[in-house]
Amino acid sequence: MLELTVEQISMGQVAVDKSAALQLLAEKLVADGLVAEGYLSGLQAREAQGSTFLGQGIAIPHGTPETRDQVFATGVRLLQFPHGVDWGDGQIVYLAIGIAAKSDEHLRLLQLLTRALGETDLGQALCRATSAEALLKLLQGAPQELALDAQMIGLGVSADDFEELVWRGARLLRQADCVSNGFAAVLQQVDALPLGDGLWWLHSEQTVKRPGLAFVTPDKPMRYLGQPLSGLFCLASLGEAHQALLERLCALLIEGRGQELGRATSSRAVLEVLGGELPVDWPSARIALANAHGLHARPAKVLAQLAKQFDGEIRVRIVDGQGGAVSVKSLSKLLSLGARRGQVLEFVAEPGSADDALPALLAAVQAGLGEEVEPLPAVSARLDVVESEPPLRAPASGSLIQAIAAAPGIAIGPAHIQVLQPFDYPLRGESTSAERERLSAALRDVRGDIQGLIERSKSKAIREIFITHQEMLDDPELTDEVDTRLKQGESAQAAWMSVIEAAARQQESLQDALLAERAADLRDIGRRVLAQLCGVQTPQEPDEPYILVMDEVGPSDVARLDPARVAGILTARGGATAHSAIVARALGIPALVGAGPAVLLLASGTPLLLDGQRGRLHVDADAATLQRATQERDTREQRLQAAAAQRHEPALTRDGHGVEVFANIGESAGVAAAVEQGAEGIGLLRTELIFMAHSQAPDEATQEAEYRRVLDGLGGRPLVVRTLDVGGDKPLPYWPIAKEENPFLGVRGIRLTLQRPQIMEAQLRALLRSADSRPLRIMFPMVGSVDEWRAARDMTERLRLEIPVADLQLGIMIEVPSAALLAPVLAKEVDFFSVGTNDLTQYTLAIDRGHPTLSALADGLHPAVLQLIDITVRAAHAHGKWVGVCGELAADPLAVPVLVGLGVDELSVSARSIPEVKARVREFSLSEARSLAQQALALGSPAQVRALVEAV
Repeated sequence: MLELTVEQISMGQVAVDKSAALQLLAEKLVADGLVAEGYLSGLQAREAQGSTFLGQGIAIPHGTPETRDQVFATGVRLLQFPHGVDWGDGQIVYLAIGIAAKSDEHLRLLQLLTRALGETDLGQALCRATSAEALLKLLQGAPQELALDAQMIGLGVSADDFEELVWRGARLLRQADCVSNGFAAVLQQVDALPLGDGLWWLHSEQTVKRPGLAFVTPDKPMRYLGQPLSGLFCLASLGEAHQALLERLCALLIEGRGQELGRATSSRAVLEVLGGELPVDWPSARIALANAHGLHARPAKVLAQLAKQFDGEIRVRIVDGQGGAVSVKSLSKLLSLGARRGQVLEFVAEPGSADDALPALLAAVQAGLGEEVEPLPAVSARLDVVESEPPLRAPASGSLIQAIAAAPGIAIGPAHIQVLQPFDYPLRGESTSAERERLSAALRDVRGDIQGLIERSKSKAIREIFITHQEMLDDPELTDEVDTRLKQGESAQAAWMSVIEAAARQQESLQDALLAERAADLRDIGRRVLAQLCGVQTPQEPDEPYILVMDEVGPSDVARLDPARVAGILTARGGATAHSAIVARALGIPALVGAGPAVLLLASGTPLLLDGQRGRLHVDADAATLQRATQERDTREQRLQAAAAQRHEPALTRDGHGVEVFANIGESAGVAAAVEQGAEGIGLLRTELIFMAHSQAPDEATQEAEYRRVLDGLGGRPLVVRTLDVGGDKPLPYWPIAKEENPFLGVRGIRLTLQRPQIMEAQLRALLRSADSRPLRIMFPMVGSVDEWRAARDMTERLRLEIPVADLQLGIMIEVPSAALLAPVLAKEVDFFSVGTNDLTQYTLAIDRGHPTLSALADGLHPAVLQLIDITVRAAHAHGKWVGVCGELAADPLAVPVLVGLGVDELSVSARSIPEVKARVREFSLSEARSLAQQALALGSPAQVRALVEAV
């Protein structure tokens, strides 16, 4: 992107004519390494085609398309000619801006200059400027106008909280090209200012391109910091452009008319109040621009001169563009559009002149505006009609739905639908006494419901959760605060939810991971009472084991389930590597995810057959299908029992090839269960959990004791430890990290710990001290470059001189595609690789594994992911190094033969999955697995890979 800086400006130049000026410009561009020697011919050829004089004493010489291959780097150089240069036709140039660009980047420069071109006597001011700083200030022009039009207004937007509403406002500013991508994160750090009448204000100057104001209102009653929130202003501040708006808004609030904005139902109503650019109800016409280089100076000049022949105002905008409409009669405004070939222009004209002006303007654009144009590629004509989607219906009886297999097993049972319903309720109540009685009745009913859940639950952990909920209902501080709000005239619903939300936020602000769970409990009990107040019935759990159906199940939801009552889990959204799926596998509950929103419309009690192996859902299956599924379920249960009996035996293929099967754990408490299930070692110790369990970073002694307990429990088996893996996507409360636009691409894993070497050194010392003579393997997460690996290795080796360890290996996790592609280089230096397929899959496929609609496509058996694993294994084995897989793919029964066939030496899975993975390895020979893997590498989709393995 071209920008103007003082370093690009050469003051006090002299040239006898345009040819000499072009020579000086070419020499400057060549000397600074922007272009090749022959670029002067391109400047001269461009002037022969038409003058580059822009107006106001400025010319913008640039090359022709034929000389773009002589451009080494995009850039500009500015030469001031105080005595002026005759550019032809009596046009005097005081500033020549030489452009080196490989495409149409100079259009961006024109946009930057449009404000200056609107100034009077700019040419003389450029002539008189005595410093580069003064000249640059002239080019920046007068303060920009505040962008405020219908595109900046969002009324009734869907938002669940204040932060989401801020994001919506920032998005409008981004779409209008007022701010850069990070503006939303900037606003989240700013303290909001209450204006009264439910209106709030946020502003910042950071990452602002041009001043703009967005106004958004929520689609439902909302409160923030205990006050009503009916509208939010998000200002991209730059200079004094917003002063007039502020004065108008202050006057509005003083008059007590602020509620007009919060209640507005049209953007026009908001703009009339604020004084923004009103949408024009004038005749309009559209046409695509066919000029090869877009609407640059020459065609724009022709268009402006033609428009001036007609009376009244005529405006033009780019359809689907980010800016508003501009006057067609202003050359500088036309250039500010930056319109390119293929973009559609929409002209609007005052009714009195539209009949004559619009056809003439369209004809001129079609003819090329003085240039020869090639027709645009033909586009098939279609009616401008929005086709309505068919209404969503629940799957019919007998339907077979393909979903994503998230946890293996077959489950049969009635559907139990749990959907978070939106609640609509008034903010103001009838009377204090009436609202108080309604709330008391709701609390009494919910207490009774919870008592019933406590009595029916067979799980002590589940009972304790519901007992905690009862205690929350009886918390006098909560009820006192609610009563205070009732006395102020709020409704029972509004008062109750305001207090609950404030209490939950307070718990979260204490920055304790354990207290965050209580915040979730508060919101859970809050919704129970709100549902009672609003008359929304909560479906009762079936008496028999059931299939839980939800939009998306969070990890805490799954962790609280009683496997004895929940036969299976079915979600509308999510992917196989979602955290909820991981927990479901750990609990041994069959699960399908990503089944689509229609499953949420199933009637409670509908018989479901869930196949967590093949990813299939049968709705009200026939007797024959149920019988086959029951037989398969029983057979699988027998197979799992046999696998459990052999869980301590090694995993050997039929031809004797051994594969180590390790366990993934999060803390020392999990070691005993892993060893009991047959783990030959720990392949992944997630050390971040010990950090999350403390309100501040645990010291070396605390860490050493935890690591020593793990090694003690392993009894000489190897331990593979992942160093601290936290960051933007999973931050620690006591390590504030600036909000990032995309945390998965931000500061996390090794990037964070290298920035905090004292934390990393403390962890490494604790690990080395705990090892004694036992086998310790340390691996570093999220390594994407050789430099990152070497920095971590050197730190460890330096500490190893102080704390000798007899059996130590150092490796990295292959989670970033760049690490896999660098494996041939890294394999020379590391002791091992461990492939984290969860992250490797999402980075390879550019799919956030938590994305509500795309996560179902994030399948680790995608051939592209398998190719990266293949590269990694080949590189490692070429240097005598071993490779493990510790992602969830290692526990997928269909993936096991493919991974073994690719040469993976170790599979690390949840403790519960160890017997089944070992049994799966024993089912095939190494030669069969290798053949299968090579076939999988040649396929084009994960579905084809899964079909290939199932067919074997």
